[in-house]
Amino acid sequence: MTNAPADRQQRCRALAAASLTLTAIVLLGASGCAHPGYAYAEPEPRPAAPQVYFYPRQGQSPERQDRDRYECYRWAVRQSRFDPSGPQVAPPQRVQVVPTRPPVADTFTGAATGALIGSAVTWSGEGAAIGAAVGAVAGAISDIHREHGRRELERNLSSHAAPVASGRAHDYRRAMSACLEGRGYAVG
Repeated sequence: MTNAPADRQQRCRALAAASLTLTAIVLLGASGCAHPGYAYAEPEPRPAAPQVYFYPRQGQSPERQDRDRYECYRWAVRQSRFDPSGPQVAPPQRVQVVPTRPPVADTFTGAATGALIGSAVTWSGEGAAIGAAVGAVAGAISDIHREHGRRELERNLSSHAAPVASGRAHDYRRAMSACLEGRGYAVG
C-alpha cells in the first residue's frame, strides 16, 4: 500500500521545481539574446573648419573681396560637399556609446535567477546560495562582454567618423584656396 498523499505531494514539488527551473532558464536565456542596450550620446559641439585667410594682390576693393569670398565659398561647398557653417559640421568627433542598463544588471539578474533555480532544484538554502553564486558569475561575465562590446562599438564609430569629416574639411579648404588664388588673392 502506497501513501497517496505523500506521492502526490512529491510529484507536485517535482512539477513545481521543473516549472520554476524551466521559467528561469527561459528568462536567463532571453536576457542573453536581448539587445545589448546602447544609446548614442550627442557628441560635444566642435568649432567649424578654420577660417581661410587671404589678402588682395591686385588692389581689389572691400566690396569685391566680399563678393569673391562668397562666390568662392559657394563653389568650395559644391566641390567638397562640406559646408563649414552647416549644423552637421563636426571636425573629428568622438562618438560616445552609453549603456541604457546599469553596468551590473546581468550580475544581479544572474544571481537572482541562480538562487531561484538552486532553491527549486534542491529545496534548500544551500542550493539557493550555490545557484546565486553561479548565476552571479555568469551575469558578471555577461556584463564584462557587454562593456567590451560597448567600447569596441564606440571605438569603431569614432574612427570611421573622424576621417570623413576631416577629409571633407581639408577638401573644402583646398577648393576655397584655389578659387581665391585664381581671383588674384594670396591665401595664407
